[in-house]
Amino acid sequence: MPGMEKLLRGVLRYRNGVRQELIPQFERVRDNPEPTAILFTCMDSRMLPTRFCQTNVGDMFMVRNAGNLIPHSELFCGDSLNTEPAALELACIKNDINHVIVCGHSDCKAMNCLYGIRNVTSHDKDKNPFAAWLAKFGKASLNAFKEVERGSKSPLKFTGETPKHNFEAFIDPDDKFGIEDKLSQVNCLQQLQNISSYGFLKDRLESGRVRLHAMWFDIYAGDVYLFSRQAKRFVEINEETCNDLLKDCEHQKCHPIED
Repeated sequence: MPGMEKLLRGVLRYRNGVRQELIPQFERVRDNPEPTAILFTCMDSRMLPTRFCQTNVGDMFMVRNAGNLIPHSELFCGDSLNTEPAALELACIKNDINHVIVCGHSDCKAMNCLYGIRNVTSHDKDKNPFAAWLAKFGKASLNAFKEVERGSKSPLKFTGETPKHNFEAFIDPDDKFGIEDKLSQVNCLQQLQNISSYGFLKDRLESGRVRLHAMWFDIYAGDVYLFSRQAKRFVEINEETCNDLLKDCEHQKCHPIED
């Protein structure tokens, strides 16, 4: 099994090198870890958030699934439990995390599949656990995406944490990416709306103790984007934009949506 051999050889390299660097970090955070963010991202093997965010031990929680989906609270019920809302409560309520980040990416196999099954009957999708997961929890993203697919130049409207945090988004206005990548970006923003639907987060969202962010990683270029509520679009994080994006994250000021 060459796959397992690669992993086990990797553990040996870790034991002989990286481990000695990490042990002091584990010791330092053992009794007083202070993570400041929880990151929801895709399970894609090419997604390495700790690399492109350069995070260390104890910096953030991480939840991964197919398509970085967080079910809307309307889809959550006591006899149908999901990891994602449990992780939100553990991070934000139990551990007082301040920042929730949803990170999607280009060439996402889950989003490619979601786009491919958008017109498939529910009976056919129910036979496949992966397709059923995408169809159920990705439906809202597909609905939001219809305007983009129709070629509308108007911004999409999303429900924010509070009425004053409702926001608009232009999806890939420079037309750099393919149709499935545009869906991936819409999907990231839809998850922010889904997250804000959970009642246990209401007070923290309204007071600004918890803030929601959307990131997007272009796998083949290696570029990382952050959604700017002021610019109403995903903006590449670089030396010229970083400070403005940081201000946008901290204040999350939005231009009011016109009726």
